[in-house]
Amino acid sequence: MTSMASYQPVLSISKPENKEENQFDIYEAFQRILKDEQMSPPLAAILALTEVIENSNAGTMFELVNALKDGAEILKHRTPNPISLNAGCELFIAFVTLLPHDSANFLDLKRELIRQGEQYAAEALTYRQKIADLAVGFIKDGSVILTHSYSRVVMQTLLLAHKRKRISVFVTEARPRGLGIKTAEALTAAGIPCSVILDVAVAYVMDKVDFVLVGSEAVVESGGLINAVGSNQIAIIAKAANKPFYALAESYKFHRLFPLSQYDLPSHNSKILAFTQALQPDPPGLMGQNPADHSGSADKSQIKMSPGLDPHPPVKITQEQICQNNPNVDYTRPDLISLVFSDVGSLTPEGVSQYLVGMFAG
Repeated sequence: MTSMASYQPVLSISKPENKEENQFDIYEAFQRILKDEQMSPPLAAILALTEVIENSNAGTMFELVNALKDGAEILKHRTPNPISLNAGCELFIAFVTLLPHDSANFLDLKRELIRQGEQYAAEALTYRQKIADLAVGFIKDGSVILTHSYSRVVMQTLLLAHKRKRISVFVTEARPRGLGIKTAEALTAAGIPCSVILDVAVAYVMDKVDFVLVGSEAVVESGGLINAVGSNQIAIIAKAANKPFYALAESYKFHRLFPLSQYDLPSHNSKILAFTQALQPDPPGLMGQNPADHSGSADKSQIKMSPGLDPHPPVKITQEQICQNNPNVDYTRPDLISLVFSDVGSLTPEGVSQYLVGMFAG
């Protein structure tokens, strides 16, 4: 993993007054840091973990690492989709574990870890600009681009491309969260020709686009991509149409995870895509009646239904129910991805795997 020692601070995160360790709430700190719109979950997790160090009474490295792991577990269990923040926690804990140091005492070491964690988060905010500068070189004048949902780094790239070249953008609606609308509104306000398409119209529009450009929740060890649900089917359609599928990902989103299917993702649970229990209406004529009151020899023609009762009541399914029953992210296989643009360069999916090995090898 790249050392954090060379990074220079470019921001400061406001913190509340120090609390006793048993009063410190890492999730509260995480949510407070996320209020900065430029902060992504991995960076917010790193800064929250630096506050764990600041509030910890650990006297040894073993105790400190355990406190960090406990904090990471709290964040994981209290966040509905913990994938990207897991990547940040994983990176910071590996850094703390592998950091060579010559501190005179453990208190000085803790101060150094806090300083470098904050410096890394500050430097990491510049990664989107580096990625945008790199990716714009692959965008030709007059390009028609398809993007999905909302991504800060994709937005920065498209806005930069608009300053230098002529582009137009198709944006998926990106249900269930509908964040594609946010993207389209921002692009339109910037003067970029933009059109919102239904998620189910991706195949319809694919022949019109030059390439697909998406952001990421995480890039995993296989070189595959975890991103807003729908990314996988867009990649499949792009592959069938022989159109490049590019992903943009900051290196702090590289995650030591190796999913083999959608159901291996940490965000998956039994409530996703579950079948609702079908209604079992009473047989005609028995509405409101006790079956035990009628023997097999009873004349069913004499049993009358209660007035005003419908044996088949109407069923309504709300958008909220649909959202709760569907995933927010999905997994895209590495063979569907053309390139991953990152602050460490343009990588093939195989290159991502190699980089991850080196990053966590010290």
